[in-house]
Amino acid sequence: MTHTASKAMYYRVFAALMVLTAATVGISFVELGALNVTVALLVAITKATLVMLFFMHLLHSNRLTWLAMLVAIYFFAIMMVLTYSDYGARGWLR
Repeated sequence: MTHTASKAMYYRVFAALMVLTAATVGISFVELGALNVTVALLVAITKATLVMLFFMHLLHSNRLTWLAMLVAIYFFAIMMVLTYSDYGARGWLR
């Protein structure tokens, strides 16, 4: 199955990535307290999703490629949960 994407779609995705990059920089100057890392990760996840779906052509890939990506995301989520549980269990945060 071959899918041909238009240049306009790539330009729109690129523009969205540039807006999200500007948002990342802008948010870095705003003091959000404990939400700084969370907001930065949400923006980064959004940018990574756009790159995977459009520039890596995941949107029009077969099911095996989707499965591989979902397994990778699953294990990444496990790593993040374990990292944050360790970070949250430290005594100096209280």
